[in-house]
Amino acid sequence: MRLTKFGHACVRVEHDGRVLVVDPGGWTQPEAVDGVDAVLITHEHPDHFLPDHLRRTDAPIHTIDAVAQRIREDAPDLVDRVRVVAPEERFEAGLPVRAVGELHAVIHPEMPRFFNSGYVITAGDTVVYHPGDALTPPGEDVDVLCVPVSAPWLKVSDAIDFARDVRAPRSVAIHDRVYSEAGLGIVDGHLTRFLEREGLEYTRIPDTTDL
Repeated sequence: MRLTKFGHACVRVEHDGRVLVVDPGGWTQPEAVDGVDAVLITHEHPDHFLPDHLRRTDAPIHTIDAVAQRIREDAPDLVDRVRVVAPEERFEAGLPVRAVGELHAVIHPEMPRFFNSGYVITAGDTVVYHPGDALTPPGEDVDVLCVPVSAPWLKVSDAIDFARDVRAPRSVAIHDRVYSEAGLGIVDGHLTRFLEREGLEYTRIPDTTDL
């Protein structure tokens, strides 16, 4: 299994000649989608969903109904490639995938909740979980957790507790364009310290590099 980190919340997972990409949004390098078998979109926010990136590939787009509606309104040329997934649905997207959860994390109690789906991806013997903008547990053991580390809806203690609850042997940072490098250094230090105490590994890798 090969996992490549692209800008912000985007990761590309490859195994046995199959490739899928999750959340190629506005802070993602366009080449993230090149040659993929499928695209997964967790929710409609522009840092996770950018129509121009989706136009760069002919691959099927697996996503939730809220994103499908946005595509119908803003990018009708992509509609024919969209497949709506339901919570807990299992489906093939080049690799086996299971949809997890329904709601975005709370940004502020006075703001409406957005919809969001995480994805558990099985790449051979390795199971990867990308939660999107939520801290919903995957409901099964995973080998690699893509853990959000900076967001308007997130405290570092939330990220630590989420990673400890999931207990993936390896956690790789995503959603990391909101803080400065100085701020991310503080977050990295906390996550590393807390997870290492429990025998778990944490890393934040540069864009376009592999786990």
